[in-house]
Amino acid sequence: MDADVTDSSGTPSGPDTPAEEDEATGRATEGAGEPATKADGEGPAEEAGSDADRDANGSRRWMRWTALGASFALLLAAGVGWWLYRKLDGNITTDTTAAAELEEYEKERPTPIALDARNILLIGSDTRSGRGNDKYGPDKGTQRSDTTILLHLAGDRKSATAVSLPRDLMVDIPSCRKPDGSRTRKQFTQFNSAFESGGTACTIRTVEKLTGVRVDHHMVVDFAGFKGMVDAVDGVEICLKEPIDDDDALLRLDKGRQKLNGEQALGFVRARKTIGDGSDTERMERQQRFLGALVNKVQSNGVLLNPTRLYPVLDAATKSLTTDSGLDSLKDLYNLVRGMRNIPTERVQFMTVPRQPYAQDPNRDELVEPDAGRLFKQLREDAPVSVVPAGSEEPDKDGGPGADEKPDDAGATSPAPAPTFTGSNAATDECE
Repeated sequence: MDADVTDSSGTPSGPDTPAEEDEATGRATEGAGEPATKADGEGPAEEAGSDADRDANGSRRWMRWTALGASFALLLAAGVGWWLYRKLDGNITTDTTAAAELEEYEKERPTPIALDARNILLIGSDTRSGRGNDKYGPDKGTQRSDTTILLHLAGDRKSATAVSLPRDLMVDIPSCRKPDGSRTRKQFTQFNSAFESGGTACTIRTVEKLTGVRVDHHMVVDFAGFKGMVDAVDGVEICLKEPIDDDDALLRLDKGRQKLNGEQALGFVRARKTIGDGSDTERMERQQRFLGALVNKVQSNGVLLNPTRLYPVLDAATKSLTTDSGLDSLKDLYNLVRGMRNIPTERVQFMTVPRQPYAQDPNRDELVEPDAGRLFKQLREDAPVSVVPAGSEEPDKDGGPGADEKPDDAGATSPAPAPTFTGSNAATDECE
C-alpha cells in the first residue's frame, strides 16, 4: 500500500513502453519547434509593423500638437479680440444727464413718424477741457456747439442727408437745467447758447422745437476726437482754390490739392476770418465739403470692411465721444456704421438749413420760410430731398425742378419731385 501511495502522490510515472516514450518525445520536439518556426517566418512583418506603428503614433502626436496650437491661437485671438472690444467699448462716455432731462420732457417731444429712419444730432464741442484741447484757448469751464449737424438716415439706408444748423441762428430756447441744478429762463437768442447753458439735452429740445423732427440719438465730439479720426484714416485730401494763411487757426496751406492731417483739418474747418467772405455760412459749407471728403476716404479705402484699418478709426472716435445710451457701445456703433456703408457717396448729401441775415442784426441768422419748413417736413416724413451745388441750378421752392410744368398725360399720377436745396455731396471733387 505504501508503494501505491507513493506512486499516486509522487512524480508521475513515465511511458509504459519505449515506443510510447519515442512518440511523446517526438511530440514534445515538434511542439517545441513550432514557435521557433513561427518566429522565423514572421520576423520582417513584425519589424515593418513596428515602423508603421511608430509612424502612426508620430502622426497622432503631430495632430495633437497641431490641434493644441490651433486651440491656443484661437483662444489668444479671442482674448485679444475681447480685450480690444472692451477697450473700445470702455472709451465711450454715456450722457446720462441728457437722458434724464429728455425723459422729464417726453410729452413735449415730437412723435416719430418714419420709424425705420434715424435722426442723429452731431455736435462739435469747442470745450478747452480734456487732453490736448487747452492749446486752442484757456479753459473757462464752459462750452458751445462749434458745429451742429442734424443727420437724417433714410429708412431704406439708401441716402443720408446732413443739415447744418448755424450757430448764430436766432431760435427759441426752452427753460433748461444747468450743470449746477438751477434752470435757465426761456429765451429767444442765438442757437449755440443752448449747448452752453443747458448742454446736450437743451440743444436737442431746441432742435426738436425748431424742426419738429424727433432726435433719436446724439453724439458729441471735441477737438482731439476730430483730429484723431482724421489721422486714423491717414489724412483727408481736399482742394483749395486759394492758399490759406491763418494765424488764429494755426493753418498755412498752398493752393490746389492738399492732404490734411488731423491738426490741419481742425484748423481748416474752424478757420473763419481769412477764408472766403469770413461768414459762418461759408465756414459751414467748408465743413460740409471736408466731411464729404472724409466719408469718401473711408468708403474708397475699404476702412469699414477692414478690421485693421477700422480699429484705429474706432479707437480715435470713441476716445472723445459722448453719446446717448442707444449708441454707447461698440455694437451699437457698428450696427449704425454697417447700415451706412452701402450708401453711395453721391447720396450722402450736405446742406445748410435755408437761412438769411436776421432782420434786426445782420451778424445773426434767421430761417427762410417756407423753404425751411418744407425741408423739415421732408425729414420728418423720411421723404426724398434733392441737393444741388450752388450756382448749378436755382433751388426750386415749390417742390423741385419742373414742378410748375404740366405732365404729358393729364390723367396720369406721379410722385411729387423732391424739393431741391443748395448743397453738396460726398462724391464732389472741388478740383474738377
